Amino acid sequence: MTWISIFTGKSGFAASSTAEDVTKGVDGTGLTAIVTGNLTFNSCLSLNVLIDRLNLMQPNMNIIFRNMESGKKVKESIVEKIPNAKIDVMELDISSQESVRQFESQYCSKGYPWNILILNAGIMSPPFSLSKDNIELQFATNHVGNFLLTNLLLDTMKKTVKESGKEGRIAILSSEIHRMTYKEGIRFDKINDEKSYSAFSAYGQSKLANVLHAKELTRRFQGEGVKITANAMHPGVIATNLARNGGFNAFFYGVFNRILKNIPQGTATTCYVALNPQVEGVSGEYFADNNLGKASKHAQHAELAKKLWDFSMNLTKSN
Repeated sequence: MTWISIFTGKSGFAASSTAEDVTKGVDGTGLTAIVTGNLTFNSCLSLNVLIDRLNLMQPNMNIIFRNMESGKKVKESIVEKIPNAKIDVMELDISSQESVRQFESQYCSKGYPWNILILNAGIMSPPFSLSKDNIELQFATNHVGNFLLTNLLLDTMKKTVKESGKEGRIAILSSEIHRMTYKEGIRFDKINDEKSYSAFSAYGQSKLANVLHAKELTRRFQGEGVKITANAMHPGVIATNLARNGGFNAFFYGVFNRILKNIPQGTATTCYVALNPQVEGVSGEYFADNNLGKASKHAQHAELAKKLWDFSMNLTKSN
């Protein structure tokens, strides 16, 4: 038994609502979705539910996994239930810029259109380490890789949106822990400072970056008059093994195990942001429990969002 709220918000949905609840009646025909995935078994189950729900609405699906074996298992389990599911599994290490660029080259060479991007992959609170690009691993995985992937695929998305007339949506998985970052918000000059590294604060920093990324994307889309939205969301505390690194994570999940969402509930807000008609035209926002939420003061700071964009461009050496 859990203590998930059953009280509905303005959307008509609650924390206890499931992915099926928030997408009931939604027609995904003509949509192509890219979904980045987590790596662990329970996280794959969560992704499985998300993709299962998407496929019932008939979009084309491109699922991105670091571990192809996990990706194939997810595809097999869904095709078993939905024989006509349109799924293509691709390989990507989101923490590696080289891998992101290789993926973009492979993806674009196949001529895929796409309307929806769900940035679902992430890691939580590991011991200090650097990515292949010498960037603190959580920041590299949870923000920089997503930032680069989005930028590399945006021209294709803009073309798809223009030709299809359907709104494009970018849904970025964040967390309520974006409120628990370092006091500066984003430590631009200390991203790789091992001495002052806090696994938990660094996770909060990367999740704050997710919200700021959506905010700055929105400013740019609105300036271009592009029919694409970008939003961040908190899925809730879900019964997966994302927090497998022990320490605080084990304590946190032990204390709060009574308020864990099950997997259909945990994927609901992602599905709501990516597909529900209520979110049409809504951009630069933060969602939680299938409703609009209020992000932290740092997350609402337009100048911080712009500074993060410029910093991320420099890290990825993008033009």
